[in-house]
Amino acid sequence: MEKTTRRASFKKIGMGLAALLGVGSANAMTKNQNKATKKVVGDIVMDQDIPLFSGAVRHGNTLYIAGKGAHVEPYEIKAHTEIVLQELEKGLEANGSSMEQVLKVNVYLADLADYKGMNEVFRGRFGKNPPVRTTVATYGGVPGNSLVEMDCIAAVD
Repeated sequence: MEKTTRRASFKKIGMGLAALLGVGSANAMTKNQNKATKKVVGDIVMDQDIPLFSGAVRHGNTLYIAGKGAHVEPYEIKAHTEIVLQELEKGLEANGSSMEQVLKVNVYLADLADYKGMNEVFRGRFGKNPPVRTTVATYGGVPGNSLVEMDCIAAVD
C-alpha cells in the first residue's frame, strides 16, 4: 500500500511539473509531428496479410534498418557476418543511405565466443569513422539459426 501511495504521489508531482512547464503539450505536439513524418519503406509479411514488422523505416533524415540474419549454411561466424553486412548494405542503399552514413549498429551473437571472428569481418566495413556499436550474446541464440544478427540506424541525405 505504501509503495502504491508513494508511486501515485511521484506521478502527481511529475504531472504537475509537466503542466507548469508546458512539457505535456509540447510532448504531445512532438509525437503528432513524428507520426506525420514516419515513412515505412519495407515490410516483412509472415503468413498473414498484416506485416509482422517493418524491414526499414525512415523518419525525417534517419533510417532504421531491422535486424538482418544469415539463415544459411555454412554455420560459420565469418560467413554469416559477411552475409549480414551485405544485407544491411543492400537495405541502406535501397533507401538512400550507405554504410558510411550508419550512426549505430546493434550486433547480436548466438555465442560470445564468435566475437573475435565477427570483428575481423566487421572492421572497416563502415568507412574511416565507424558507427557506435553495441554487441551482446543472446540467451537462446539468434532466431532462424543465424550465428549473428545486426540492425542499424543511419543518416539519409
